[in-house]
Amino acid sequence: MHKITKICCIGAGYVGGPTMSVIAKKCPGIQVTVVDLNEARIAAWNDENTDNIPVYEPGLGEVVGEARGRNLFFSTDVDKAIDEAEMIFISVNTPTKTYGSGKGMGADLKYIELCARQIARVAKTDKIVVEKSTLPVRTAEALKDILLNTGKGVKFQVLSNPEFLAEGTAIEDLLAPDRVLIGGDQTEEGLEAINALADIYANWIPRERILTTNVWSSELSKLVANAFLAQRISSINSISELCEKTEANVNEVARAIGTDSRIGPKFLKASVGFGGSCFQKDILNLVYISRSFGLQKVADYWEQVIIMNDHQKERFAANIVRNLYNTVSGKKLTFLGWAFKKDTNDTRESAAIYVADSLLNEQAQIRVYDPKVGEAQVFADLNYLGTRTAEENKNSVTVCTDPYECCKDAHAIAVLTEWDEFADYDWQRIYDNMQKPAKIFDGRNVLDCKKLREIGFKVQSIGID
Repeated sequence: MHKITKICCIGAGYVGGPTMSVIAKKCPGIQVTVVDLNEARIAAWNDENTDNIPVYEPGLGEVVGEARGRNLFFSTDVDKAIDEAEMIFISVNTPTKTYGSGKGMGADLKYIELCARQIARVAKTDKIVVEKSTLPVRTAEALKDILLNTGKGVKFQVLSNPEFLAEGTAIEDLLAPDRVLIGGDQTEEGLEAINALADIYANWIPRERILTTNVWSSELSKLVANAFLAQRISSINSISELCEKTEANVNEVARAIGTDSRIGPKFLKASVGFGGSCFQKDILNLVYISRSFGLQKVADYWEQVIIMNDHQKERFAANIVRNLYNTVSGKKLTFLGWAFKKDTNDTRESAAIYVADSLLNEQAQIRVYDPKVGEAQVFADLNYLGTRTAEENKNSVTVCTDPYECCKDAHAIAVLTEWDEFADYDWQRIYDNMQKPAKIFDGRNVLDCKKLREIGFKVQSIGID
């Protein structure tokens, strides 16, 4: 197979945009075109000021600024990009189904199928199609079924190349990944396609870190990796509740077990719960697949990870109500943080959304400050839940651009995202302007509790008595 010179990526979101930008940076001889039907999103990627690109990731603006216009392009002309490309990455959304069979668990693959049909309609030359979205096992089979029945005689190879980047450190993860995984058919043509993609990554990644498997192992590995990481978070969160009932400190417990080389320290930070686009979706997908094969005990095991995560969010909200004398009706509660984690503007499945929903059902007045999430996104998240009307949300929630103003006259502050800046605030100033007793509920264990208590705050942290 000849050397790849033109790549197209369908989908300009949190995976497609950063991944293609790094490929363009590291492979100046390859033309990389990222396409999306969302005109506003593409316009933002093309904004001269890279601070305005639609995905916030440390270092991403610099990467885009270096490659854009040289060999990195963002466009809404999907057909042209597909026609010209030798390799096509599919990086579109695969949300959990909200309807029909598999509702609430299975992945909704309608966008994947639409991509496949568009590629099949447009393609006039042989293509390598790469699954970049997180997909259920055996999706490649469905893609091949659509692509290989076009009747045009065009040959397609379908590869699975799941992304293991973490939001907030995506550029670091892309530049120096633990591994790159490529799955494909174990035929002569399939192995050629695998090697063509491996050659691209080999421009900056050592060959020994590029793992190749059959396509099914690759697809399943992505789901399992996220399930294992989420399981660690739910495990330490379950222990945090036990710590709160005893005199144990969950941070000390995490440090003690994390020094065991068999366990390691990562993903052992107790919190209000995990969020993001992948963890919950992928575990639900794993549960759904297991049940579809009649593996009930396997499904129940992994579903417990989600149950514990939901429980952590619910008990955090309930604890706020209980500590505010069993009523938050009409009280002003300040949320510091709305993104699901620091160093990203992604709010998908953020714990803040669900804690807010619980407290709004108790008729609280909520004010939100997040350094990277704006008003439109906060209301979009709450309105998407559908538990209240948009008008009711607007009357009960205020999104602020200044943290001190956001905390003024508040009955309590809840820290929902671990932004570094929160620890550096003038907490004496905040205390002076709050209702008394001034209470803080640190859902990310990022604040200096001792210092805050010396000021006069009543502080509650996760997993600390």
